[in-house]
Amino acid sequence: MARREIIQIHIGQAGVQMANACWELYCLEHGIKPDGTMYDPNHAEDSYSSFFNLTAYGQAVPRVTMIDLEPTVIDEIRTGCYRKLFSPSLLLTGKEDAANNFARGRYGIGEEMLELSLDRIRRMVEECGNMQGFIIFRAYGGGTGGGLGSLFLQQLSQEFTKVSILEFVLFPSPVLSNIIVEPYNTVLATHASGEYQDLAFIMDNEAMYDILCEKLDISRPTFTNVNRIIGQIVSNVTASLRYEGAINVDLREFQTNLVPYKRIHYPLITFAPFIPLTRLFHEQSSVASLTNSCFSNGSQLIKCELQAGKYMSCCLLYRGNVTPVDVNNAIVSLKNKRVVQFVDWSPAGYKVGINYMPPVAVPGGDLAKINRAVTMLANTTALKFSWQKLLSKYNLMLSKRAFVHHFVGEGMEESEFSDAKEDLKALISDYSEIDT
Repeated sequence: MARREIIQIHIGQAGVQMANACWELYCLEHGIKPDGTMYDPNHAEDSYSSFFNLTAYGQAVPRVTMIDLEPTVIDEIRTGCYRKLFSPSLLLTGKEDAANNFARGRYGIGEEMLELSLDRIRRMVEECGNMQGFIIFRAYGGGTGGGLGSLFLQQLSQEFTKVSILEFVLFPSPVLSNIIVEPYNTVLATHASGEYQDLAFIMDNEAMYDILCEKLDISRPTFTNVNRIIGQIVSNVTASLRYEGAINVDLREFQTNLVPYKRIHYPLITFAPFIPLTRLFHEQSSVASLTNSCFSNGSQLIKCELQAGKYMSCCLLYRGNVTPVDVNNAIVSLKNKRVVQFVDWSPAGYKVGINYMPPVAVPGGDLAKINRAVTMLANTTALKFSWQKLLSKYNLMLSKRAFVHHFVGEGMEESEFSDAKEDLKALISDYSEIDT
């Protein structure tokens, strides 16, 4: 099978910290050492070629660019144990950060990084034989992730019109937040990015902290714990792009099956099983029980009541020791129970991917080594409530014009605040229409 390449782009502090966990896991999955050499150079299997470029010297180089306006986080990678893995020319840093200010990232110092970043991407694209798309990692609530990320995404989509652009986006948590202007940054970033992304999978730290505390028995989770969960999810979503399976799903298929209307392209993610090492031998993980877990509250990576909304589409990606018969039985059982409510115009909206490569556990990580897992990508109207909470916080601050001068001072028009607000209101009303 000819592999189709994917280029990954990590923007801002959160994006780059996600890179640490994701590439650690990819290397383990493909038998690549931290210095980029292969554990078994004679191994004929080429599944790594979607994510890695093999040089003439036998070095596997990730197809990745990391961009941040200040050097601290990327410097940790430059000096860390994976320093020999990444190409130094693809680790791009500026000298000062965006100060958690969307306008500073988009209209201020962010613009200075844009052309250099795009130039590096163009070179990587030229090295690809049959590129499938881009996967971007960033946080909407940050100045660099929200501001520079939106500007970069706009240019990328205008230049590479034929390929898919998927994003894994950190959404602000209703409870966990240390940035007071996060609602501004997030609404402005949503407004600026909406028409340029094909799919944006949204996650929030609060949901992942709850999973770590309640399901993985970690009393004080760190960002490393959170990012390793994200790494496992991204690995599952992309497994069928790298390994053979009974039913493979590519990036374009995600788009076709998950996005009924162009504007509503924000699926949520659920994953099962979350099993810590201490409970490995006490948990049942049949295909049916994993499938049911995906539809229960507490397995999703963003805080919302799944039962409060209706599903428009649903993609179940199985991995490991799974047979098509088991999957069919699990889905029939779900339909019979009628626990999952679909909108009337999409009554049978299940898309399935089956991949035989079992999940890989990171040594010293939180998840136990398991022989099967499932990731669900679902477009559901339950997400409307997350957008509504965000909009109410945004309105609260905007009604007092709090902090607005910081954004206007970086070259942003004040009218953009009201444009972004109207855009989000329109998105929420689109969800409401579907719900009725």
